[in-house]
Amino acid sequence: VTIVRRIKASPARVWAAITRPDLMIQWWGPDAGPTLRADADVRPGGRFSIVFRLLNGDEHNPTGVYREVIPDTKLVFTWEWPGMPERESLVTFLLKPLEDGTELTLTHEQLPDDATRISHELGWSGLLDKLVIFLGGAE
Repeated sequence: VTIVRRIKASPARVWAAITRPDLMIQWWGPDAGPTLRADADVRPGGRFSIVFRLLNGDEHNPTGVYREVIPDTKLVFTWEWPGMPERESLVTFLLKPLEDGTELTLTHEQLPDDATRISHELGWSGLLDKLVIFLGGAE
């Protein structure tokens, strides 16, 4: 899965939104449901845990470990879905400065099958739409 968004916010603002729990809790999740908890120890080997509730009432708690942390530029972490620990995959956020904002490229690799890929593509797309709105819009 690869998704690109252009955001009218500096790489530093985008970085803060994807790494600071006090900001993540305000927008994280694939639909308009609330984020209930966000924990992030943003350093190589540090863990994250996000709890969000979908509009249909389902709650999810993806977790993972940060692999690469380059402030304002690159964030790589494992993605573990509770109940399926054998299905660890890898997520990368790349931030590229633009004249009037940031180009964010999200890549999710090592997904086990097409159904999981499609589900995650829809989820990440919704999540990035919320991030764009949270940060003030797209180009």
